Amino acid sequence: MDLIDARWRKSTRSGTSGGDCVEVADNLPGIVLVRDTKNRDGGTLTFDPAAWRAFVGFAAERASN
Repeated sequence: MDLIDARWRKSTRSGTSGGDCVEVADNLPGIVLVRDTKNRDGGTLTFDPAAWRAFVGFAAERASN
C-alpha cells in the first residue's frame, strides 16, 4: 500500500508543547491511518473507516460524560 499521499493531521486538542499526541490520515480510500507524533517512522496503525468512526464516536461520548 502506498501511503505517500496520506495527509496527516493532529487533534485540535493537542497542545503546542508536544507531548502524547497522535496524527490521523483519513484522506485515503478505504483506510484510516494513525501514528505517534513522537515516532512517526515507528509504525502506522490501519483502521477500516467504519471502525474508526465507531471509535471516535465512543471516545467523544465518554469524554462528554
